[in-house]
Amino acid sequence: MTTGKIVKTKYSIALPWFFATFGGFLLSLIWIEVGERPDIGLVEATVGGLAIALPQSYILRHTRFSGRWVLATLLGWAMIALTGVGAVGWIVTTTESLPIRLLWGALSGAIGGLGMGLAQWRLAIPPSVPYAWQWIFVSSASWAVAIPIGSCIGIFLHHRTQLFLGEVLGLVITWLVVAMLTGINAYRLCK
Repeated sequence: MTTGKIVKTKYSIALPWFFATFGGFLLSLIWIEVGERPDIGLVEATVGGLAIALPQSYILRHTRFSGRWVLATLLGWAMIALTGVGAVGWIVTTTESLPIRLLWGALSGAIGGLGMGLAQWRLAIPPSVPYAWQWIFVSSASWAVAIPIGSCIGIFLHHRTQLFLGEVLGLVITWLVVAMLTGINAYRLCK
């Protein structure tokens, strides 16, 4: 006799989370034009955050905090945009220097991911979730790794093609890495 309870495994959450996060980013490109730091502000970050949070909340729909996840993610992106770091998921650095791109990417990614992780942990994830505080570090580390990777690939593609589209493809890589790294750990939220 089955109890009707859905069994959550690392893989049953990670793959849908990956597609929800990355698909949300692609959806956000309908409303947000990728640009440099001054071009992407609070409104764009909030719209982008909504495009990411809604599909993620669908993955979390069996939890008690699915609705709060959307609010926390919106507030997290707004907070990041207001700090001066910018909407890190939609901006491209203007520097051509690879070492500076790596350093800027790691620092801005760590700060942006920390802000996002704090907002989601404090406002959405209930204290009853085991090791919920680790989400702060998962978010921060994911962005700190993803932005330098995407930024370096973006500058390489930009130089090879002489098209800004290379930088956009770098952001696509950034979101692929973030979706993968956060997805690997998202199953902990559904326990």
